[in-house]
Amino acid sequence: MAEEKKKKEEKTEEVSGNLEDLIKSIENLSVLELSELVKALEERLGVSAAAPVAAAAPAAADGGQEGGGEEEEKSKYTMELKSVGDKKIEVIKIVRDITGQGLKEAKDLVDSAVSEPQVIKEDVPAEEAKEAEGRFSEIGAQVELK
Repeated sequence: MAEEKKKKEEKTEEVSGNLEDLIKSIENLSVLELSELVKALEERLGVSAAAPVAAAAPAAADGGQEGGGEEEEKSKYTMELKSVGDKKIEVIKIVRDITGQGLKEAKDLVDSAVSEPQVIKEDVPAEEAKEAEGRFSEIGAQVELK
């Protein structure tokens, strides 16, 4: 582990002054700001930060056979509320917005999630699920996409 830290320090030293300033600026961003930065870079550059990870996992699982990468990427998710965080009212609002439930139903679901994870919605399109996950994380709630 000490060798890894030493290698990281060596790599940091090799970075030019402009890049070092950029790295320091990025280190000072909040999680929300980092999320917005990633989205903006993805849109501007026409890339996805998640694509290499999603394509690599199925390829490893099928023993390296061809054709397994892109077909395995999920297009629908089940959203599960794992933890509510400190902003319960905001979580209820988001749950209502996502599910179309009434106030009582959304509140009951969020209250239940305090003691054990609760499914918010099933068969959610990937883009909508990722957006909702970001909304929850912005307010400190934790959602798992399955």
